[in-house]
Amino acid sequence: MRILVLGSGAREHAIVLALRAEPTEHEIFVAPGNGGIAADAVIATLDANDPAAVASYANEQSIDLVVIGPEAPLVAGVADALRERGIPVFGPGRAAAQLEGSKGFAKRVMDAAGVPTGGATRARTLAEVEAALDAFGAPHVVKADGLAAGKGVIVTSDRAAALAHAETYLPSGPVLIEEFLEGPEVSLFFLSDGDHVAPLSPAQDFKRLADGDAGPNTGGMGAYSPLPWLADRFGSEEEFVDLVTREVAEPVIRQLDAEGTPFIGLLYAGLILTETGVKVIEFNARFGDPETQVVLPRLTDPLSTLLLAAASGNLEDLARPTFADDAAVTVVLASEGYPQSPITGRPLSGLDDAEAVDGVHIAHAATAATADGLAATGGRVLSVVGVGDSIGEARNRAYDALRRIGLEGGQHRTDIAAAAAADER
Repeated sequence: MRILVLGSGAREHAIVLALRAEPTEHEIFVAPGNGGIAADAVIATLDANDPAAVASYANEQSIDLVVIGPEAPLVAGVADALRERGIPVFGPGRAAAQLEGSKGFAKRVMDAAGVPTGGATRARTLAEVEAALDAFGAPHVVKADGLAAGKGVIVTSDRAAALAHAETYLPSGPVLIEEFLEGPEVSLFFLSDGDHVAPLSPAQDFKRLADGDAGPNTGGMGAYSPLPWLADRFGSEEEFVDLVTREVAEPVIRQLDAEGTPFIGLLYAGLILTETGVKVIEFNARFGDPETQVVLPRLTDPLSTLLLAAASGNLEDLARPTFADDAAVTVVLASEGYPQSPITGRPLSGLDDAEAVDGVHIAHAATAATADGLAATGGRVLSVVGVGDSIGEARNRAYDALRRIGLEGGQHRTDIAAAAAADER
């Protein structure tokens, strides 16, 4: 197939690498891509957030499938423009993408579908924020209602910090004050064709910048999959997935379909396992980053077949996706100053040496080619992925490779998947 992937990060590189690993050879185009992705796909020069430009390019290039990676093109309506021209696209239309684009919309849909989630108040003024903070009590959870690149959330016991966070986002629209939920978090992806869903394998990511979940919230500093500890709570990982499929994914997809906004694409369920059961923290309308980097390397079915079936409304004709018993761990290398003010433009070294480690590959998040090689162009620069027979082996490989990479001022967590690896022993 001729496949166009929209996006520029490690998530999109992971999608490209999964497509490249298939027995069937595809022609893969990426817009805008990055320096690392350019080694594995043709870079297309177009604005990925411009619906007309993307549709015209896909038509001119006889693209068989468009895969939308980040949230911005979805909310901009790129998928709608492609569907109007009859081009298969994996990604929801603008209306359904509000499941991620608006936290208030997502809460309303969950309430209508009977999906378990925490209580929330939508506040438009600072006075409403203060009242909601006091009603829910500490710890305080404040979320920007719109898109915030994974950084619009604060969880704090400091009321002043919660108020300051709300003040930052109120000029752009309402904020949500939510009930604090406690327990381990799990990310679970579902492919959807608008009527049916197909679950992928669970993953767990690490959102805080520093070891021990300290420091500011980020777009994600690492992840691992599978989650063997789920068996202790649910009997098996499969039983957990079945539960979430039945109580979360299917009701939401049915609700959106009933409202005339069918969800076609990737439903990301951010879950928390509380003492009273599994609850939804948030939904995203696309593959998560960095979880995609550890879920797709374990997928044993051709990714292109699954994505095209979802885009074409034929998901029910396929068997449930299957995954290798291998484990995958990814550790993110970030620039100095991330997430507040990353210092960019610094050269990278040792990438070939890192990828020579057995079971390791690198998904590029923010790199560009220079006369002297690749340089960092953003906050999260690389996702170093290790795959092995166990979480411990995958983790050791990822960190072995990471130690071989040079980036002045580079930062990474040292405890990604450490607890899960320790539980194996």
